[in-house]
Amino acid sequence: MQQLTFNITIDAPREKVWNVLWGKDSYPEWTRAFSETSGVETDWKKGSKVRFVDANNEGMVSRISDAVPNEYMEITHEGVIKNGQEDFSTAEAEGWAGAKEIYTLKDDNGKTELLIHTDITDEYADMFKGMWPKALDEVKRLSEN
Repeated sequence: MQQLTFNITIDAPREKVWNVLWGKDSYPEWTRAFSETSGVETDWKKGSKVRFVDANNEGMVSRISDAVPNEYMEITHEGVIKNGQEDFSTAEAEGWAGAKEIYTLKDDNGKTELLIHTDITDEYADMFKGMWPKALDEVKRLSEN
């Protein structure tokens, strides 16, 4: 497992960036960097289950470990989704179990610094190193418009 860190400064208040990150309509837009048909099923509240799925019902099953609106979101991956079915026991699922995505939003002289810490399996690390900057550019674009 590799720990990757990304950050971007956005000319918008934290509240707007937060709403772009977790908004029903905006979430699929910025996450297209990961999958053209990226989607999510959750209420984004602490303790809630999260199903990250694409149009083929493939993805990840996770949990919101912590959520402080406009400041902090911590997501812990628990398994994978294959053909719409949650899987916690195969080698692939176990490889992701416990991996985190942490989003921190900080004020920066009227702008917002968005910092991402994410755990990625070695197999996907290079791919995500290319995807995350594209995703953050899209968060910036959506937040500043």
